[in-house]
Amino acid sequence: MSGDELLQVLATLANPHRLRILAALSDEREYVSRLARELGISRPLLQVHLRKLEAAGLVTGRAELSEDGKAMKYYTVNPFRIELTPQEIATAVRTLTVPDGKKGAE
Repeated sequence: MSGDELLQVLATLANPHRLRILAALSDEREYVSRLARELGISRPLLQVHLRKLEAAGLVTGRAELSEDGKAMKYYTVNPFRIELTPQEIATAVRTLTVPDGKKGAE
């Protein structure tokens, strides 16, 4: 995982709503409306968090048609494991993009 990818994943996980979403999806896939009700948050707020989780590669969304022809978007958690050691951080730092556009600790 590159330094930029690592930062994106860690920043994404640093939000309690997103952790709750991952926990709710850990056992089975769910569609947006039911997930919003289960978590007690609005659909627009849930969709913001789902987009961030999807951009970080932690969940995948897939649109499906219900039996009555209604489009429903289901989300599932992508398998992931994060193990950080000082050596892995040092390796990731070498690939970081810093604000001036240069790569990390060169």
